Amino acid sequence: MTQFDAQIASTGTELPYTKADFQAIAKMVHAHAGICLPDGKAMLVYSRLSKLLRETGQRSFADYVELITHDATERARAIEALTTNHTKFFREDHHFNHFEQEVRPEMVARLKRGERVRMWSSASSSGEEIYSLAMVLLGTDRREGKQLLQNDIALLATDLSQNVLNVGEAGVYPTSATTDIPRRYFDCWTEKVGDDVRILKEVRDLVRFRKLNLLNPWPIKGQFDVIFCRNVMIYFDEPTKETLLSRLTEQLAPGGHLYIGHSERLIGDCAARYASIGQTIYRKIR
Repeated sequence: MTQFDAQIASTGTELPYTKADFQAIAKMVHAHAGICLPDGKAMLVYSRLSKLLRETGQRSFADYVELITHDATERARAIEALTTNHTKFFREDHHFNHFEQEVRPEMVARLKRGERVRMWSSASSSGEEIYSLAMVLLGTDRREGKQLLQNDIALLATDLSQNVLNVGEAGVYPTSATTDIPRRYFDCWTEKVGDDVRILKEVRDLVRFRKLNLLNPWPIKGQFDVIFCRNVMIYFDEPTKETLLSRLTEQLAPGGHLYIGHSERLIGDCAARYASIGQTIYRKIR
């Protein structure tokens, strides 16, 4: 019995679903989003796509595969449904500690000299990462933060999923999702809205949320001082990782900082262009 058959036998499926269906979906997801779906993800695919099958009136996964093969809009919905969007405020907090202690002081000095600051959260999900970064940049002195806001600061947040981008753009989160925001930042840059917490408008206004497939062309002008690309490459194969890292390197300004996920590493020719300066923290040296 194959791993796929074992999963089906142990879980059961209401809608007809074969290994060929899973393989066709996995191939499509890899081609369009770079995400690898090993056989162990067969039931995850079933559970996340079953709702879409019912909504579109398909009676089997074979029918749905036929639909998304020819319908680009529905294919995008399927890929979005299979995208993992786990995130939280100040996740992997050593990155934000490093940014606060080692990167922010120079950024503040540059802003005071009239220079600009650009930062990119390249797989932003629902915005917790980019807002964490924005709050650290603005600091814990609200008056100083408001002065910094008068300067040329722009933050970009991109993701494959429009649904999570909409959440990020609204900047409203359940109170339970904000418990990891350090109190010194929470008190400065958030406000209560009923039972929820909202990021203050001046912080939200710093960020532009845009839908972007990292495998496709990037309509991005200029380079960034900081790029966060965390817990994305774990879903890619080695050639895709190498291509993505090469493109990120070209988008990062000399001396800029790249932050990646705790289980990720730099590979390919671009690795020689960085100095490792902390746990999954790299500075571009050439």
